[in-house]
Amino acid sequence: MVKRYSARLSAILALAICVGFTACNRSSTQAGTTPASAKPYHIRGVVVSTDAASSRVTLDTEAVPGYMDAMIMPYTLKNAGIISELHPGDTITADLFTSNANSILDNIVIVGQAKADYKPPVAYKPLNPGGAVPDFKLLNQSGKLIHIAQFRGKVLLVTFIYARCPLADYCPRMSRNFAKLDKALAADPALYTKTHLLSVSFDPAYDTPAVLRSYGGSYTGNYSEENFTHWDFAAPPQKELPDVLHFFLVGATPEKDRIITHSLSTIVIGPNGKIYKWYPTNDWTPEQLLADVKELVSGKPHA
Repeated sequence: MVKRYSARLSAILALAICVGFTACNRSSTQAGTTPASAKPYHIRGVVVSTDAASSRVTLDTEAVPGYMDAMIMPYTLKNAGIISELHPGDTITADLFTSNANSILDNIVIVGQAKADYKPPVAYKPLNPGGAVPDFKLLNQSGKLIHIAQFRGKVLLVTFIYARCPLADYCPRMSRNFAKLDKALAADPALYTKTHLLSVSFDPAYDTPAVLRSYGGSYTGNYSEENFTHWDFAAPPQKELPDVLHFFLVGATPEKDRIITHSLSTIVIGPNGKIYKWYPTNDWTPEQLLADVKELVSGKPHA
């Protein structure tokens, strides 16, 4: 391990793509095996170099409180196919699974891309403010077909999840945050009637209406008594799923044991059906989304 003394490289393009999952439509050849007793740590760092032969990436990593200081060191990737998407100077976040026997890097997200001329296999349009959202159709927890345009006139808050997600900082965190936001909105009737929440699953094969009803009720706290008038849980038809994920910049690839490795995407859509804010990581808070809602409802949104 080499302690870091030089200034951190800066990323020049803010972009959140879950590489190694299907955000770039790459296959994920297994390079390392997560230790059974591994304890995960969420890390952030800048790519210094990559070694495809050993499936390792060297990172200039920020300090992880209670675990390690900021330092430069190599990490083994769980999925070897990710390495072609990583370039020196890229800023990434990832989960480090570590034990006495091994340390594996997984769930990698590029949050700052250094190689401006790099062109991924799939071209994604950034979710820029003011962009119109297509009228995607989804099947909700009540077995009813709903569509994006039906929420015109309200602030629509959208996030992506799947019911079997095992990582506490991914889907469960999105759903807990939405539950807090839902309660905060319910406390203000004027805001509540002008908003709607939508959790979109990218696992329509498993996340049937019945599964989503049970999942949604557990997060609202009303369980089987939930009426879902303000918060829908829905999934697009399987054949339309790629278009939905492509537009909202969600990478999702099925792995072993029914796990889907994926990126995150949370969107605030204005009453006019256009994007107001996009949060591509898990760093946003219910308070931030509540502030976005208040700005839109007041008619004086900030840039």
